[in-house]
Amino acid sequence: MNDILTILKQNGLKVTPQRLAIINVLQNTKEHPSAETIYKKLSADFPAMSLATVYKTLEMLKNIGLVQELNVGEGSFRYDANVKSHPHLICVSCNRVDDLDEDVLKDLLKEVNKHTDYLLTGQKLYFYGYCPECKKKIKQQNNE
Repeated sequence: MNDILTILKQNGLKVTPQRLAIINVLQNTKEHPSAETIYKKLSADFPAMSLATVYKTLEMLKNIGLVQELNVGEGSFRYDANVKSHPHLICVSCNRVDDLDEDVLKDLLKEVNKHTDYLLTGQKLYFYGYCPECKKKIKQQNNE
């Protein structure tokens, strides 16, 4: 958390309880929440905080490199405190989003480098399918 405080201050931003709470939510979940989910999670502790504040804070955190914004195609963005470039798995049934270990794709990035003249600076890669829970439901429905 000290690193985050330093980054906020270096960027001339105030360290507010709301900003710290939003960062805390993102750092302590693997769920890749939307702004609305974060707002609902924090609204009991911060009743005066608006959804607009959450959106503005997420945009600011994205701009200074503390969060990653994910466009998973459901009409709103999801957010990830893991800003290291890594692929994601998205369930087409329940919209769950999971991280995929980037080591799985190291050979893919080497191949892209080998076959293009691009200087790669990052990637955003999404895999779509059914999460384990939805896959179970589908198998159960097919067995009925």
